Amino acid sequence: MKNKSQPTSKKEEMIKEVRKIMEKRGRKALELAKESIFKENIQSKEIREALKYFMEYWNDLARPSLINLCCEAVDGDPEVTVSFGAAITLICGATDIHDDIIDKSKRKMSHLTIFGKFGEDIALLLGDYLFFKGFSILNKSCKEISVEKASRVRRVLENMLFEMGDGEALELRFRNNLNVELQEYLSLLKMKAADIEACARIGAILGGGSEKEVDVLGKYGRMLGTIFILRDDLADAFDYEELFHRIKHESLPLPLILTLKNPETKAETQRIICKEKIKKEDMDILSKLISKAKAATKVRRIINDMYLTACSYLREIRCMNKELKILLDATTFL
Repeated sequence: MKNKSQPTSKKEEMIKEVRKIMEKRGRKALELAKESIFKENIQSKEIREALKYFMEYWNDLARPSLINLCCEAVDGDPEVTVSFGAAITLICGATDIHDDIIDKSKRKMSHLTIFGKFGEDIALLLGDYLFFKGFSILNKSCKEISVEKASRVRRVLENMLFEMGDGEALELRFRNNLNVELQEYLSLLKMKAADIEACARIGAILGGGSEKEVDVLGKYGRMLGTIFILRDDLADAFDYEELFHRIKHESLPLPLILTLKNPETKAETQRIICKEKIKKEDMDILSKLISKAKAATKVRRIINDMYLTACSYLREIRCMNKELKILLDATTFL
């Protein structure tokens, strides 16, 4: 007979291990990022307050950790990545704040967003400030490496920002759209994972990886980032507040898209989504419809296929750090 408590304990163990890796690999870069943004003499009281609030909950260790690990995976010195990790964390922090404005996200998890607490104008200006500071650190950091590496890093970052911006614009077509095709949606998610691919590529470039290693680790990053987004889609599909917000202001999560594709659940799902006022009991019905359509199971299969693809990429790396595999394995639990 199986021990029902075992999966939970294994999950807790995995979460603990991932947090340990993040602290070890990303904390120095994150602290540098936080330290740098308070050095400027900001006259605006509102911006200072918003910045302080953002710092209280902002704990992006994932991106600098990935840069650090991918550098080491190609036999590079991970210490070289610290300032680059700080720069890219600030730049991605800016994109996150601007995304909240576009999506009208006033709350995430247990806290108000900058947009939710301080309004659109302050959120826009704070995002701009983080952009400027991030690029300032990036330019200084690029002077410490070879011209060739600096050029490649800038090119990767430029491609990332264009692709993410393009993805955000394309996603606008998915709002209030009840007929989204699976492959179209998955293509969009892969575009939104451009930042994770960029982190992996930049780490490999800084570590002196070959063209093949940079490309393989970039593909690993793209899969990893897409899996993260799909995991969020699964969680949002069964969370009342998140699902309500996505129905009204964003693209629908993949489990709901798949439920709309199922002939047995399409009509009832459409009826609820199109209601002017969606009540809590309506959301409970949606959860049952998602389960009836086996949509969550289908999403998990897609995630598993991506997981196996990402594993195949890691096997091509000469000194692949086992921690990269742990980060990937964690997506099957988190």
